Amino acid sequence: MSRRATGKVWLVGAGPGDPGLLTLRGLRALERADVIVADRLGARAVLDGLAAEGVELAAEVVDVGKLPGHHAVPQDAINALLVHLARDGKNVVRLKGGDPYVFGRGGEEREFCLEAGVDVEVVSGVTSAVSVPAIAGIPLTHRGVATAFTVVTAHDQIQQLGGGRDHTVVLLMGIGTLAHAAMTLARGERGADCPVAIVEDGFGPGQRVTVGTLATIAHQAALRGVRSPAVVVAGDVVSLSLYAEALETEDRKAASL
Repeated sequence: MSRRATGKVWLVGAGPGDPGLLTLRGLRALERADVIVADRLGARAVLDGLAAEGVELAAEVVDVGKLPGHHAVPQDAINALLVHLARDGKNVVRLKGGDPYVFGRGGEEREFCLEAGVDVEVVSGVTSAVSVPAIAGIPLTHRGVATAFTVVTAHDQIQQLGGGRDHTVVLLMGIGTLAHAAMTLARGERGADCPVAIVEDGFGPGQRVTVGTLATIAHQAALRGVRSPAVVVAGDVVSLSLYAEALETEDRKAASL
């Protein structure tokens, strides 16, 4: 009996959690997969959303994301699992929230598979860094307001970020260190009165927007009980959002003190 040929791995970006933002190429990969190795955030929501819309996927789903009560599967174990499944002749979709190459460790998974002789295809996804601010009416660039943007995580060296309020900063995974990040950015050209917005649970049932300034946003987040997942946006583009009226009200209150 001949051994089945080595399978293939697709690194698919699930987007921010709305199945409508999954790409058509990503959906086709899911439909032909034998196994789906899925993250929790974004990826799991997309799978649940597809099922709710009547899309039937035949693949076995292996959940490697962090869930309440247990830790995420270590990255090394995920890498090994992808190679093991592909060598067993499986077509494998590694379904990752957002885009595989935007803080998704997709590059590491691709390198590991290629070094093991496993064919890999990357299917880009819609990153939360762009899509989540958009649902709050915040464009990351806008003529006359912002000409560039930078996406960072709470683990990056935020103090090294240059630019003023016309250079938008998008902070991912940053709620736990929000006070420090806001204080660090406020010391630079952006200043303490730079507008800030936090968009929680961007495409989920708990979607909520909190606005403020670099000087006030940590206090407001604490008062409102802001929780992850959330995307933080700092820069003058925040003033273009419909939620900016709340920021103007806050400014008037501050001026009257």
